[in-house]
Amino acid sequence: MSYFTNVNKINYEGPKSTNPFAFKFYNPEEKIGDKTMEEILRFGVAYWHTFTEDLSDPFGASTAIRPWDKYKGMDLAKARVEAAFEFFEKLNVPYFCFHDVDIAPEGSTLKESNENLDTIVSMMKDYMKDSKTKLLWNTANNFTHPRFVHGAASSNNADVFAYAAAKVKKGLEISKELGGENYVFWGGREGYETLLNTDMKLEMDNLGRFYHMAVDYAQEIGNDVQFLIEPKPKEPMKHLYDFDVATGFAFLQNYNLQDHFKFNIEANHATLAGHTFEHELNYARVNNMLGSVDANQGDTLLGWDTDEFPTDLYSTTLAMYEIIKNGGLGRGGLNFDAKARRGSFDPEDLFHAHIAGMDSFAVGLRVAKKLVDDNVLDGIVDDRYKSYTEGIGLDIVEGKTDFRELEKHALGLTEVKNESGKLEHIKATINQYLLQAYAAD
Repeated sequence: MSYFTNVNKINYEGPKSTNPFAFKFYNPEEKIGDKTMEEILRFGVAYWHTFTEDLSDPFGASTAIRPWDKYKGMDLAKARVEAAFEFFEKLNVPYFCFHDVDIAPEGSTLKESNENLDTIVSMMKDYMKDSKTKLLWNTANNFTHPRFVHGAASSNNADVFAYAAAKVKKGLEISKELGGENYVFWGGREGYETLLNTDMKLEMDNLGRFYHMAVDYAQEIGNDVQFLIEPKPKEPMKHLYDFDVATGFAFLQNYNLQDHFKFNIEANHATLAGHTFEHELNYARVNNMLGSVDANQGDTLLGWDTDEFPTDLYSTTLAMYEIIKNGGLGRGGLNFDAKARRGSFDPEDLFHAHIAGMDSFAVGLRVAKKLVDDNVLDGIVDDRYKSYTEGIGLDIVEGKTDFRELEKHALGLTEVKNESGKLEHIKATINQYLLQAYAAD
């Protein structure tokens, strides 16, 4: 059965194309440097937003029109698999991602839930035999069900800790069976509402213990999956233990987990933490902790996680600049943790949304590669910090001086002269590169 009868395979047609079902800038076979766009960008489809999202919000009922929603229970789960692999093939996307409850409904017991998962995973495995689309990452939803009201691995209830562990155990087994390249932890409930009833030290210690158990079990079953933590502030808990990359990195170091984990960084989460997307990417990159990306954007006029498809070319350019400087994403990818707007309810809108996002990152890739090749930003930064390449600056960097020597140097100064940061010129230069990127086409 076809669920997208009005859509054929999405092909690259170039910037002048007026076909709404064609890529204008994303050409999977185009080489950027020594790799193709497809190899660098490693796009993934988020199962939850694309196949389970009904476009409801806190103030309105669902609006999504989905052909598979006529089914219920396991029949619905099976129909979603059929729709998903049709979508993957027509979009020609190399990866997908899911939470356990996205692909199979929870049963009345954990045993029944696992049996449901086994049925759907077996079905997915059969589809994957004839599909190019692979599993970028999977994860356990340890935040939606009421049992996780006080957290999962950080819950005050040991039974909940055990239940969450059982779900992750199953998730790691599924990851191995489907050949997943990463496994993600999103601690949406790993935090607290008030210190009045919270033992923060115990909760954080337990969270550290939980992650170590996951690492140990993956090794036990021979699953060399890359573990990822996805930081997020504010939602839904007030105080989260993985607020941003810096907080998460400190946590990993404190519990000796930094060699086992990297970060899955989401653009909208970065802005909710009061950072730019490129800030979080840069922080992870310079600490060798950049693993994967959830590609989306938020609405700057709204202070919550709107999960919009990325269309801001300035943002995608600066993001790809960090990714290129990182040497790529390794086993990670660009997963579209994004949903169509509530008013974009037709099945075809799912294609329009992904095309827009993929084209936006393709533009960002081409521009960022040119900025790197031309040494534009590196040259500016190197020149700005040139005082640390010689004299007293080099002594500081190499640890060859102390306060007495620095005082002696300062006393000998007749003038301290700074140079302009030229920020407006830098931004204008980036604009110039953006506008010229496809001028020849």
